[in-house]
Amino acid sequence: MEKPYILHMFTPSKNVSPFDVNMAYDAGYQAVVPYTDLSVDQVAAYTQDAIFSRGPTGVRRTGIFLGGRDIGVAYDMMDNVRKAMVQHFEVSVFADPSGAFTTAAAMIAAVEHQLKKQFGLGLEGRNVVLLGGTGPVGSAAAVLASSAGARVRVASHVGLARARIAAETVNARYNATAEPADMSDVKSINALLADAEVLLGTAKAGVQVASAEQLQGCLQLKVAADLNAVPPAGIAGIALTDHGVPLPAGSGVAVGIGALAVGNIKYQVMHGMFDRMLKADRAVYLDFRDAFIYAREKVAAI
Repeated sequence: MEKPYILHMFTPSKNVSPFDVNMAYDAGYQAVVPYTDLSVDQVAAYTQDAIFSRGPTGVRRTGIFLGGRDIGVAYDMMDNVRKAMVQHFEVSVFADPSGAFTTAAAMIAAVEHQLKKQFGLGLEGRNVVLLGGTGPVGSAAAVLASSAGARVRVASHVGLARARIAAETVNARYNATAEPADMSDVKSINALLADAEVLLGTAKAGVQVASAEQLQGCLQLKVAADLNAVPPAGIAGIALTDHGVPLPAGSGVAVGIGALAVGNIKYQVMHGMFDRMLKADRAVYLDFRDAFIYAREKVAAI
């Protein structure tokens, strides 16, 4: 009898995400087991418990998923999990804290696709502004856009200090080149939007970060993507299912991408990452960069 496919879900949070559990089962894992309130220092021991009990054949049917909300903690966990592996007993590992890695990958891939489709441009050299960009998704998106050659500014409505911390963190950890920006008042936001070619709304649900009036000041805007699925829209004028739909803005040429359009790509990407783990002949370690590669392939097929 063949051994079942088992996924061990490690998280520093009190609970694992039901979304992640559903996705893992739907992808083909036959058992999904949560381990909560784990510290970075604990994951090595849990990893070795998981790998040594199944033998070299069983490890191909064993996976580890790293959750939580902090992308830095997830990466530290990934490092410790990798160091705990032993030759012939390595299992596949996928990090996606708070769904941030797959969501950011889907959003940036969708933006890149629209830039090419509508304007014949790539992300390289584009002015990208992340509104409400200090959370997990915003941080991951900042790294991906930066690595693609864009000038990235991370903005927080809390103030410049919060934005500076977020930018400095992703730059130090992931060799990004994000810059902090202030959006704590209307004047600051308007100045920030004036030369933005790409707007990314990554603030928490129900918070509008760019009004219809402010969009009229976006004279260079080409593509805007909004992750807010709770009214009001984070970026005014973008409907949930928009994907390349004209957006009223000062540039006169902008298109919008809505939360459900990004979510559809994210779903496919996350499923694809789990499927890759299940089918891998040897251990793979997957993060937002792998998710971005896969997202680009999915978006190109739309």
